[in-house]
Amino acid sequence: MTVALEAEALHHAYGSTPTLRGVSLKVRTGSLLAIVGESGSGKTTLLRCFNRLVEPSAGTVRVDGVDVRGTPGDALRRRLGFVPQTGGLLPHWSVLRNAALVPRLIGHADPERAAAEALTLVGLPAAEFGGRLPHELSGGQRQRVALARALAARQDIVLLDEPFGALDALSRAVVHEAFEHVRAELKFTAVLVTHDLAEAARLADEIAVMRGGVIEQIGTLATLLRAPSTEYVKELLHRATAAVRPLVGQ
Repeated sequence: MTVALEAEALHHAYGSTPTLRGVSLKVRTGSLLAIVGESGSGKTTLLRCFNRLVEPSAGTVRVDGVDVRGTPGDALRRRLGFVPQTGGLLPHWSVLRNAALVPRLIGHADPERAAAEALTLVGLPAAEFGGRLPHELSGGQRQRVALARALAARQDIVLLDEPFGALDALSRAVVHEAFEHVRAELKFTAVLVTHDLAEAARLADEIAVMRGGVIEQIGTLATLLRAPSTEYVKELLHRATAAVRPLVGQ
């Protein structure tokens, strides 16, 4: 087993409020780890430690075995795909130009072609959608453009910070399907932050449950259902049982 991402004994606080309290985890190369938990559990802070948008006060973060403190933040963020909750598209740029941003930053020989290929992968062919502005798209389409931007440079690792949370149920299902198609095609490693256990169950190989700045349990959905390690995990699964049990074994 090779490890693409690793956090070791991470601590962080905002003022006097601890957000990460000795968090450790490993993400296998080619797998998707979902981090679930209630608001304030520390899941987004943990995610942003991997691309140095957050600098933990203690502990070590490694990408492909290398301590990220040895890589300038801008260079690291160009190497890792990142999809924020709001999509983060530049409103006055076309869809194609938005999707070409990272290839252009890293000096890709043909950033527009790379962007067009990524847009096709997410179901938004550039011939039809490339010239549009973000406000001319639906919410689900904008999130697919944000995903295309994160993948246009063919990054091996993608970080996703609740990218589907603001979508309605129908749009979310469409974007989930597009995301699954792209992952099957490109086989990248990913970390997904979500408050939705059913979403984690559908998309993830493993699930990490966070609460109060610590990881309560990491495992497959089947493992969590069979043997929850804490009362919090047990209660979380109980509340979501109807939604997640049909996904076990898929």
